[in-house]
Amino acid sequence: MEGGEFDLVVAGCGVAGLSAAVAAAEAGARVAVLERAPDAERGGQSRYTEAYLRMKSEREVTDDFEAHIAENCSGYVDPELIEEAGRAPETRVAAARALSLADPDFIETFAASCGPTIAWLKGLGVRFDFLPTQFLTKSQPRLLPVGGGLALVEALAARAEALGVGIHYETTAQALVTNEAGAVIGLKARGRGNRPHLYSGAVALASGGFQGNAEMVARYMGTGAARLRPICRGGYFNRGEGIQMALDLGAATAGDFASFHAEPIDPRAGGSEPSVFIFPYGILVNKAGQRFTDEAPGTVDATYEQVTRRIFEQRDGLAFVVLDARHATIPNYRLAIRTDQPPIVAGTIAELAGALGLSADALVQTVAGYNRACRQCDFRPLDLDGSATQGLDPPKSNWALALDQPPFHAYPIIAANVFTFGGLKVDNRARVLNSDGEAIPGLYAAGEIIGVYWGTYTGATSVLKGLVFGRLAGLDAARRGAEGSAALEDVAAPDPSAARRHNETS
Repeated sequence: MEGGEFDLVVAGCGVAGLSAAVAAAEAGARVAVLERAPDAERGGQSRYTEAYLRMKSEREVTDDFEAHIAENCSGYVDPELIEEAGRAPETRVAAARALSLADPDFIETFAASCGPTIAWLKGLGVRFDFLPTQFLTKSQPRLLPVGGGLALVEALAARAEALGVGIHYETTAQALVTNEAGAVIGLKARGRGNRPHLYSGAVALASGGFQGNAEMVARYMGTGAARLRPICRGGYFNRGEGIQMALDLGAATAGDFASFHAEPIDPRAGGSEPSVFIFPYGILVNKAGQRFTDEAPGTVDATYEQVTRRIFEQRDGLAFVVLDARHATIPNYRLAIRTDQPPIVAGTIAELAGALGLSADALVQTVAGYNRACRQCDFRPLDLDGSATQGLDPPKSNWALALDQPPFHAYPIIAANVFTFGGLKVDNRARVLNSDGEAIPGLYAAGEIIGVYWGTYTGATSVLKGLVFGRLAGLDAARRGAEGSAALEDVAAPDPSAARRHNETS
């Protein structure tokens, strides 16, 4: 049986797992990383993402960071229990210790740790800048690593390897090993040829969500979820074993297991993230040729998910964006169309309906009704112009310009599953909690496997969540290993206020 003895065994080689591995190894821990993908595809979804970061500078998160997460991290919960969750963990009543939501101290630590984490990554050679994005209109800036998620993966992996961290490719984590006291002391895994591996040490689960597992998607999201597909190739490696093995130990959950981060893509296209964000400048119609949602309720970066969810609700989870020739006059409009497939083009709306397989009468009537509801406006495509339809249901709140200039273009759109929302509950040291709200000794989690979001994703926080809590997991695991498992409870948790003071002075 292969494997070995380590201070920390990390399941997953994306930015969360690599951050845990590097942080622990820098602190002197012996670390192994298990990666189910081959070397050439290491990094899971991290290698494919542009890695938007919800930060207004390299040191500060956006002003709405904590509030947005707090407002979208639970369903309907008794307000008294939410208030109780704001108390120190050891003083909370039993019912509030493992609520399926992100606790205030978790959110506060998350926000306070972003600046120091970016500084740490810069020390590894990663560069950051405010670069152009696929969003033609934005409600706030987006910091990005130069080179995207792949640059993060390569920089962290290079540092890990330089520190002697072994990355075990084509090795899949299967089950946690515990001792008689209930502490996690190792991990069972499967290598190529179904060969068993056994690794001893504390464990950090960083193996993502379950968007690549059809059984789990159907179990938690219902049969309609069969229409979803992962946003990129890396998503197919995320099959939920990390979540399941922790649940088997009695881990607490957080986040909405019945939901996911939705993004609009062209179903005809392959590759990574063939997104279509041009719909605010046209109309969306379903297979009946009818509009079904406000295409432009706000800036596209802030509202695309709610629009995409409405697309997912349509028959077969399919819609079409219909545009006229004016969309091609919008500055840099091609940034908003990342599919590698050409538009469907026609000289008339009736001809376009035929090319889309829609009823010509229905689509002609829909476009005519929309055009009548449009009013003379000062079309400002890069600003929220407030040009709305009148007397139309559903309305269009911005950029309501008549579609009357041929040729007409259309793209099919479906909802892609960027990542699943349901996952494990952790504290502000990235320790996995059990269903009574107590930390499971020797078990950590980081990245998408941590459940946070309900209903609405707080944009540009997923990669940050992986980086921040991966680093916190690695640091805590290294301290635990140095001090001995009996001293785990004596390790001081990160002080958010201290981190904020560091942000302000660094």
